[in-house]
Amino acid sequence: MRFFVLGNARKAGVREEAERLLPRLKAIGDVVVFDLEQTADLGCVTADIALVYGGDGAILRAARQMAYCQVPVLGINLGKLGFLADLSPEEVHRCLPLIESRNYRTTSHLMFECVVDCSGGTETYLGLNEAVVHTGPPFHMLDFELRIDGVPVLHCGGDGLIISTPVGSTAHSLAAGGPIVGQEMQAFAITPLSPHSLTSRPLVDSAEKVYTISLGQSDGAWLVIDGQVQLPLTPEHKVTVRRAPVAFQLVKVPGHGYFRTLREKLGWGTAPRYRPEADEPENT
Repeated sequence: MRFFVLGNARKAGVREEAERLLPRLKAIGDVVVFDLEQTADLGCVTADIALVYGGDGAILRAARQMAYCQVPVLGINLGKLGFLADLSPEEVHRCLPLIESRNYRTTSHLMFECVVDCSGGTETYLGLNEAVVHTGPPFHMLDFELRIDGVPVLHCGGDGLIISTPVGSTAHSLAAGGPIVGQEMQAFAITPLSPHSLTSRPLVDSAEKVYTISLGQSDGAWLVIDGQVQLPLTPEHKVTVRRAPVAFQLVKVPGHGYFRTLREKLGWGTAPRYRPEADEPENT
């Protein structure tokens, strides 16, 4: 087998854990890239699995780093939540025999291209979680319009708008009141941010459609992709979100699934923690 070892070296313990696993990986295959700064060009390199150390942010960065040559990702969590990186360092050591025998499944997930048009030209960015048009300093209300396949859908003022993939639906969109969307669905979730309206609600629609955001009043507007790429916007800009021609791939070992992660990481679908009732005294 061929492996990438990627990660965020700024996270405590990442380098130590990655180097601790390295001899075992070399015993069962070839480590073709070892990059904890996430700066290597992976466009011309292939592997069977990319082991990514850090948190979900490291996985988002790795997905963009692999660009249009996606490799299945196994995430090892040394961050705070670890929704995508759902294995601990100790668990990945125990799972190596499963990886060597290819006793795992790979799930495929929607990625998007975010195309930014203005008079100066066009730039295209690849993303996994979400594209957010958001107000910034001086924090005035933005006036924005959303069109889906050219049809006007939403025109209002507010703090901005999130267009999220299913993978990203449990991140910024969830915090803003958006829906949880099954990770393997092919859809986008559209979540307004503090809309100055009583009727603007989150919406889920097909990933086969094209989503375009234009701005009116936009003093201080920003585009944020995956929480990591930031671009200033003006009324001259047009932001288009569409399905990417590649898919993000996630390695799932036996015993680790989406609903278990929802339950354990976010507490979804669990019963309230009722206070135990005291034993009632017997009648005498």
